Amino acid sequence: MNLMSDAYHQLLDAAIHHLQDLKARGVHFVSVSPQALDDLGHCRPKTVRSAPAPVAKPGPVEKHEDGGRLTEDGGRTAEGGLISPEGKAAAYAELRQRALACVKCSNLAAARKNVVFGVGDINSPLMFVGEAPGADEDAQGEPFVGAAGQLLTKIIQTMGLSRGSVYIANILKCRPDTPGQRSGNRKPTPEEMQTCIPFLHEQIDLIAPRVLVALGATAVEGLLGKTVGITRLRGQWQTYRGIPLMPTYHPAYLLRNQALSEKRRVWEDMLQVMDRLEMPISEKQRNFFLKPVP
Repeated sequence: MNLMSDAYHQLLDAAIHHLQDLKARGVHFVSVSPQALDDLGHCRPKTVRSAPAPVAKPGPVEKHEDGGRLTEDGGRTAEGGLISPEGKAAAYAELRQRALACVKCSNLAAARKNVVFGVGDINSPLMFVGEAPGADEDAQGEPFVGAAGQLLTKIIQTMGLSRGSVYIANILKCRPDTPGQRSGNRKPTPEEMQTCIPFLHEQIDLIAPRVLVALGATAVEGLLGKTVGITRLRGQWQTYRGIPLMPTYHPAYLLRNQALSEKRRVWEDMLQVMDRLEMPISEKQRNFFLKPVP
């Protein structure tokens, strides 16, 4: 009796497992080249008359506190989200390529200059999330490079960190189109945020930061689904995908309102973030933006 090759079954099982894993992580579309589709259409499983070779049994695994399983090489299965450094870098690169090719929002894809995926250290314990790229970000393909981005960089540096040591991303990877306008930006629609956020979910799952910072009301709405005013939420710890999340004002707000009291509020939020990350905080840092004692 002819049997399909064992190698074919292994390949088929691996492909199905991979697609099921992508679906569980919110991925609904997989980019496949026309050439790959043509090759698949002409593929036929080989048959063998001999019994399939025995398959080696997987090594022992160890349950991890977050529900994942540690493998023998120190990585973790998809259940837990932690993988080897090489696997993490490869998964990040693959995710980035999918985002760069995304055209789900046809109006945004037609109007954009660049997809603004994210920037920074994919192993950082701290991740900042904004709402969407502006004109400067769209032109350069990097989040937070305009005036608000320069202020965010100063805030990060004041924390004793560098821009390259954290990770920065947005809810939307494309600039919201503004037909008929030569300048200015608009808020992403709920539909646009819902369409794009699976990319952010995968970024967060891969980077696995210890703390998230949501910059502004739109970022909070995209992450938490809460439309309450940012003034009511800022400074109060939330939880997102099991990660502590600190809502705070968007740097653009501080450019519009440069009152010392508002700067202090944002800085108090960052002090909480630093404390949660067990970062050293100097007395000078604790006193930033406080009125001098007469």
